[in-house]
Amino acid sequence: MLTQFKNGLLHGADYNPEQWLHDPQVLQLDIELMKKAGCNVMSVGIFSWAVLEPEEGKYNWEWLDRILDSLHENGISVFLATPSGARPVWMAQKYPEVLRVSSDRHRNLYGARHNHCYTSPIYREKIKQVNERLAVRYANHPAVKLWHISNEFGGECHCDLCQEAFRGWLKKKYGTLDKLNAEWWTTFWSHTYSDWSQIESPAPHGENATHGMNLDWRRFVSDQTLDFMKHEIAVVKSVNPDLPATTNFMYYYNGLNYFKFKDAIDIVSWDNYPTWHKKSDFEIAVDTAMNHDLMRSIKRQPFLLMESSPSMTNWQSVSKLKKPGMHILSSLQAVAHGSNSVQYFQWRKSRGSSEKFHGAVVSHDGSPDTRVFKEVAELGNILQKLSPVAATESRAEVAIVYDWENKWAIEDSQGPRNKGMGYIEEVQSHYRALLKQGITVDFVDMECDIDSYKVVIAPMLYMLRCGFERKLRAFVELGGTLVLTYWSGIVNENDLVFQGEAPHHLSDVAGVVSEEIDGLYDHEQNAGGVVQHITGLEQTSLAGTYSCSKLCDLVHLKGAEALMVYQDDFYAGRPALTRHTYGEGVSYYVSSHFEDGFYDDFYRDIAAAASLYKPVAAALPEGVYTTVRSNDEKEYLFVHNFSGDEVVMPALGSAWQSVTSDDALHAAWKLKAYGVLVAERSVG
Repeated sequence: MLTQFKNGLLHGADYNPEQWLHDPQVLQLDIELMKKAGCNVMSVGIFSWAVLEPEEGKYNWEWLDRILDSLHENGISVFLATPSGARPVWMAQKYPEVLRVSSDRHRNLYGARHNHCYTSPIYREKIKQVNERLAVRYANHPAVKLWHISNEFGGECHCDLCQEAFRGWLKKKYGTLDKLNAEWWTTFWSHTYSDWSQIESPAPHGENATHGMNLDWRRFVSDQTLDFMKHEIAVVKSVNPDLPATTNFMYYYNGLNYFKFKDAIDIVSWDNYPTWHKKSDFEIAVDTAMNHDLMRSIKRQPFLLMESSPSMTNWQSVSKLKKPGMHILSSLQAVAHGSNSVQYFQWRKSRGSSEKFHGAVVSHDGSPDTRVFKEVAELGNILQKLSPVAATESRAEVAIVYDWENKWAIEDSQGPRNKGMGYIEEVQSHYRALLKQGITVDFVDMECDIDSYKVVIAPMLYMLRCGFERKLRAFVELGGTLVLTYWSGIVNENDLVFQGEAPHHLSDVAGVVSEEIDGLYDHEQNAGGVVQHITGLEQTSLAGTYSCSKLCDLVHLKGAEALMVYQDDFYAGRPALTRHTYGEGVSYYVSSHFEDGFYDDFYRDIAAAASLYKPVAAALPEGVYTTVRSNDEKEYLFVHNFSGDEVVMPALGSAWQSVTSDDALHAAWKLKAYGVLVAERSVG
């Protein structure tokens, strides 16, 4: 963990003073309001290129000097951004090669953001020039605590430069065309390549059905974006190598493999914009919690919540306000899952353009007397009370495999469902059941180590890469508990189907062989009925019958025992859930996507069998869950109420002392609607 982010929780926003340089009174008022709101950090310069370099080679630094000096003088730190997220008009006009080419091979006009080519030598040189000057001038400025590299990297370019770079990437990976043709299975439809120049990126009006190519293109885009980011980081760190760098990730962003970025950045940050109140807030909270834990897991250390809205957005289908209490609750949810900051887009609402109605701490009236500003200020006070939490971490005994490349391959597989394969939904079903019990979860991809966990869950492990099956085998042999599911061990890293038994090289570990898989229509369901309980438990939760949908794996036993069997269709009586002892450990195979109640009951039994740590033993009201952060001295418990109603809470025990309220936790107590309580206790 970075030392400079252990000393207290950060509170701040994206600040765009360049929009207000014509009005010094606004800039002066901003400082006063920041202190009133309890803000101690601002992200500055994210979209400032046109102001920093209004003409090619002519720079304007005086305004930024004044802003950074003023923030520092008032005790406010700065995350200083590089401006590559939005290039100035003069650059696009003079150097059209910096503009992206879409998959249909049309070059974009100037506009929007991230409309630039990561391969372009000119764009790389131009960002190098401005970043060098930023670093020389500000890398040792006392206000600057972090480099904010670009903004929300994303998108792809199909220009001639990128086509050549893609071919070079493929040559490095495969070495020869014969190898590439074999791994892409190009004899299908007579698509064999005889020269590297024949290979082009996927196109809607061209090749898009060679799955190995589609997968490699996604990998190339991810690698090329990473390479561009490294180019930026190398420039800004050339002056002060000790100044850390981050880039802000996005919600379930499908275009980049974020695990690949973990060694290039010093700390993970991400932008969180849930659609609160659109449906059950608890369901939205589960989804949000999973993203927080995913971001924390990338480097397995605390992260930064770089953006959130203190009220609403302006780009969701309906821009709904947060109800009273939801801002504090959702912000502390981020802290509970590992964030050492709560930051917003944006500090002050713009007067014009596409985000003039996006939520902000300061609205168009400039007043601190608004409901939103008061709740932000209240949160600022709470974060100050919780400063010691920044020196804690999240300690997990369970890991769930979430692998971007596996997800890409599943979504391109063309069968057994061409709509609604549900990879994220399946992962989330396992995660939700553990979250409800207060069990901390890490996420891993197939390149991560897994030997430190008690339980590893690998939903829909369709693709096996990086020898991950060997890691799983060793994990179980040495005493771990493994949960596999349907649609696992089907293809290799290039999306070629394995020959022989499935799951590939894991059928003996799982004790089952998958023979067929039945895709269910959306109106269809089957069910699994319990025929045997997990042995060795004083009390079991798994009982009765549970409905299942989407996909039903038809397996036969290869040493495993059936705990549940299908109830309907021609495969009634075949295993729906199995258990198998392998080495010192045990594996389970879940053959279908089940209703939530199954995962709740199944993971209560798994938690008991594996002796997983739970901070609170008592059953919690519906819509309430707990999270823990700790160090060697203190443990902090966060109790979140996403039910929408006031709830009566069970006694937590005399060891827990409330930090954020006067509640007595040794007896029954009440938690208000959209309320959150933080308690602490000494470790040991």
